[in-house]
Amino acid sequence: MAYNLLKGKKGIIFGALDSKSIAWKVAEKAYEEGAIFTLSNTPTALRFGELDELAKKTNATVIPADATSVEDLKNVFEQSMKVLGGKVDFVLHSIGMSLNVRKKRVYSDLDYNFLNKTLDISAISFHKMLQLAFKMDAINEWGSVVGLSYVAAQRTHYGYNDMADAKALLESIARSFGYIYGRERKIRINTISQSPTMTTAGSGVKGIDGLMDFTNRMSPLGNANAEECAEYCITLFSDLTRKVTMQNLFHDGGFSSMGMSWKAMEMYNKSFNCDCNQEKDNVMD
Repeated sequence: MAYNLLKGKKGIIFGALDSKSIAWKVAEKAYEEGAIFTLSNTPTALRFGELDELAKKTNATVIPADATSVEDLKNVFEQSMKVLGGKVDFVLHSIGMSLNVRKKRVYSDLDYNFLNKTLDISAISFHKMLQLAFKMDAINEWGSVVGLSYVAAQRTHYGYNDMADAKALLESIARSFGYIYGRERKIRINTISQSPTMTTAGSGVKGIDGLMDFTNRMSPLGNANAEECAEYCITLFSDLTRKVTMQNLFHDGGFSSMGMSWKAMEMYNKSFNCDCNQEKDNVMD
């Protein structure tokens, strides 16, 4: 059911890749709620061809950009304002990638060139985006910017690796720029800490199946899926959340407030009754 929450609003959605991605779901929901917007992703991602399908479905214009390139981002904002007929009201940053994770480099043996790329793509791109938009005065008063994060920014999660550092930096940038944007432009900046989600990118995280099962057992409401996260994003883009800013908002079924659940403890206790308690190879992660 649509509520016209974004009727008359304009936006930019960064990071939609395929129908599994949260940004894709956000675009679909934003369109249903009456928004017009542009879509942006890397030229490499666009070669998959699926973003054209989303653009056609939502009447959106696709603008290629490397999110680490200031010139590319500047072009996205310039072209978006031209296509949409003025400044935007919302921006979604759904961008993240770690070569250390892809190359299976554990946290105690990081490749620092890979780390620099992780931070640049997954977090510093958020700063570049916000700084450019601020200098260009590209976001309307009472606009909203949302970046997608994860609880590993606060708590160590096995296998999440240097992406945890990137998410911690992302959340810090949201707070720092949130103060400036709020003070100067009445614009709010927030991050959403989402449940582990089986997106194309998320499926590359080590042990994602076990992680999703564990968090689902730990969360009183269960894991939040991509579509539910999209719905939450829409509320933050709407006028209903005008005074919410500089927050990292947990959208995880209650996982972030839990210590131990009955379901998780039950599974843990069962492990003592099986023959699976053999010593594992030592790992430094």
